[in-house]
Amino acid sequence: MEITLGIEEELMIVDAATGDIIPDPDPSIFEQARELATPHRVVNEFLRSQIETNSTICASVSEVAQSLRETRRAVIGAACAQGARVIASSTHPWARWESQQVTESPRYRSAAVAFQDSVRQFFIGGMHIHAGFGEADLRVQVMNALLAYLPFMLAVSASSPFHAGRLTGLKSHRQTSIAALPRTGLPPALNSHAEFDAIVQVYRSIGAITDGSELRWDIRPSVNYPTIELRICDICPRIEDAVAIAALYACLIRSIAQDIQEGNAPAGPRREVIEESRWLAQRYGTFAFLPTHGAEEAPGISEVATELVSRLSPHAAALGCERELHGLIDIAGQGSSAERQEDTYREARLDGASEAEALRAVVEQIVAETENLEV
Repeated sequence: MEITLGIEEELMIVDAATGDIIPDPDPSIFEQARELATPHRVVNEFLRSQIETNSTICASVSEVAQSLRETRRAVIGAACAQGARVIASSTHPWARWESQQVTESPRYRSAAVAFQDSVRQFFIGGMHIHAGFGEADLRVQVMNALLAYLPFMLAVSASSPFHAGRLTGLKSHRQTSIAALPRTGLPPALNSHAEFDAIVQVYRSIGAITDGSELRWDIRPSVNYPTIELRICDICPRIEDAVAIAALYACLIRSIAQDIQEGNAPAGPRREVIEESRWLAQRYGTFAFLPTHGAEEAPGISEVATELVSRLSPHAAALGCERELHGLIDIAGQGSSAERQEDTYREARLDGASEAEALRAVVEQIVAETENLEV
């Protein structure tokens, strides 16, 4: 089965000297990034301090990796030309939303009016992965089965342990910010694209939305493309981590679609179990034990990663992403960005650094990982 992929990253622009967010970056950063990123796209985000990259359609996981190198190189180059740097982290360690400025556009002005502080505090970045395959109904059925794996994907991508200068105790504080908006979290169980269309129509009939893009679920059918869009993940500073998750997504889709087409659609765990696993992933990251896969005892992230890599190896071979998929074991063993950020902060404090110096060390670490394109 042919699977195409596309990836979006929501990056943040920081001052090269201080590491602080730049609330209103030089517009030339966006202009130059757009030119350098061609044929990929670079667009403005809700806040002016953010910049979003959209890859072209990729025919393989290796092309996803190359797209990330190209889009990051464009944005980093444009930012550096204006004395700025870029971080791929779902929150900035100390910047506050009150200091940010909303991008001027009718869409964003309307969102600010409608959602008030819920969206003004939406100072986060994420990574979205599109997968195109099969017919619309098959895509929705595969999406339904993918719900069981969302907690694991969140755990290995987590990169937002800080909020407004403090450790939150969560590996993904981004999930807390998202939950403040309506129509977020897990989607309802769907069996066909017609059911999705019916939900969109209900929301439209009561004036809640204009189209399906305003359903901000963890995973959803795309309105603009014939894809399923994975949205639960934090953004990964290390490209190799992002690519490992993209490989997992593609392999799971191929495996689940094959089962469905052979009449062996997976039943999956109860929704309540998925919801609990999702919370555990948000709280503990790669230290979580996820009661999602039917075992008598909830397996740890390393155990889940090893099982997935083994079970999906035939699909990884067919898709040419065996090495990339194996990266999940590395993340499980070494920790996600959230764990590395916490370690950097605590080590700096133990070495006598002030609070501000320790937080600055975290930004420097994220910048270094974001800018490492030789993977």
